[in-house]
Amino acid sequence: MSENRESERTGIVFVISGPSGSGKGTVVDLLRTLCPDMGLSVSATTREKRDYEQEGVNYYFKTREQFEKMIAGGELLEYAEYNGNLYGTPKSELERVTGEGRDLILEIEVKGAAQVKELLGKRAVCVMLIAPSGEEQERRLRGRGSDTEEEIAARVRRAREEIREAPRYDYVVVNETGKVQQCAETILGIMQSEHLRSDRMMSYIRDYFEDDEL
Repeated sequence: MSENRESERTGIVFVISGPSGSGKGTVVDLLRTLCPDMGLSVSATTREKRDYEQEGVNYYFKTREQFEKMIAGGELLEYAEYNGNLYGTPKSELERVTGEGRDLILEIEVKGAAQVKELLGKRAVCVMLIAPSGEEQERRLRGRGSDTEEEIAARVRRAREEIREAPRYDYVVVNETGKVQQCAETILGIMQSEHLRSDRMMSYIRDYFEDDEL
């Protein structure tokens, strides 16, 4: 690739989301191993910092007042509230990674994915990750051993509502049990294909024509 093409390249934002039990965290960790140059954004949150967490590595820890100022100032790509805490992706993370010509992975919830797609349009590619069945998804949730029956039932209901949003996504990938490597490789293939879309290959196509011919 020529220097001009390198300078033209802007990274793509890949949104990986899905209901609880879809295994998105495990898949994203594997994707980063397969493609270490890929950027992963650091989210902002109002929840308390845990002992093992580091500021700017795990999260940007904010007070609710600070977070609300970020919302009011249009500083967030997406945000949502869960269990009384606010979570969001600073736009500065998008600019930092894609400005270097690197792709950015956003591992976010379904509501956040909708916000990103609305804001970025075709610049964002949204992938929904799902378990192979509702029964398997519930089994995975139970396997965590950390939720009450009431909490599991609530997560199952929420998952069904989130999966209703699947037709709005660019891709839906099934994370088959015991085949996380295959799932990650499928998503990596999607990422590679997106870079070859005709509208992203215009720097090559223009080489064949004079300025007034294309």
